[in-house]
Amino acid sequence: MHKAFDIDGPARIEVRLSSGEIVVDPTLEGRIEVELTAHDDESQRLVDNARIALNDRHLVVDVPNKRGGFNFSIGFGRQGITCRIRCPRTSALSVVRSKSADVVVRGTIGDLNVSTASGDVEADRIEGVLNIKSASGDTRVHEVLGAASVQTASGDVDLEIVRGPANVASVSGDLRIGEAYGNVSANTVSGDQQHGAVMTGKVAAHSVSGDVTIGVRRGSKVFLDCNTVSGDTSSELELTTDAPAGDGPLVEIKAKTVSGDIRITRAAAPVTSDVQEVHA
Repeated sequence: MHKAFDIDGPARIEVRLSSGEIVVDPTLEGRIEVELTAHDDESQRLVDNARIALNDRHLVVDVPNKRGGFNFSIGFGRQGITCRIRCPRTSALSVVRSKSADVVVRGTIGDLNVSTASGDVEADRIEGVLNIKSASGDTRVHEVLGAASVQTASGDVDLEIVRGPANVASVSGDLRIGEAYGNVSANTVSGDQQHGAVMTGKVAAHSVSGDVTIGVRRGSKVFLDCNTVSGDTSSELELTTDAPAGDGPLVEIKAKTVSGDIRITRAAAPVTSDVQEVHA
């Protein structure tokens, strides 16, 4: 099934797809294209009954769920449905609901709001807000300009750059935030936490048995409050009881574990990839 619509500006996109894959390409200006591809007979029936509609820049892609009951079929090839959406830049995935469908976003979008059971989420750049709720699916996002909120039971979380506040909670999944430019609240039970570089604001990292590693960007003043019951604590920073001095931004770190280790490191300098043009 393929449908296309003319549109003036970014869209608000709502997708409901139980299993398969949702692929979003936000590089098509002035138009939205939606293609549903079934990979088995049962999925084709669902595609035939799907609804694709655009109303005032609000796109709805609603694929019905499979019928209940027992299914004795054995699939040896690819199954499920692939939903491909081409849309204008900074369009928002305002609602995405799935059971096991993966979500892949290439390019820059506005907001990303996903609820899934076991589907993975992967995105390049989000100019707005990131909101993920997952049971076991992994989350991997390169850059979030707004706030980032991820809640998962056993899925791993990898956020390379977060410009706004970050709030991540996981039971057994591991957490990595490469660079955090705002407040951070991270809670895990057995999952490890790795905060590559924090620079300013308040960083609260709590875990029961997971290890916590926090890197402080050079030039930032730091206040440390680290506490563990049976884990080890180490710091590469020079510790003093005096108030932080200097003109750099202040970052307040509160790390707490029961048996997990706490490690405070000096973060590496940021890697710049800007290419300067030379004009003759």
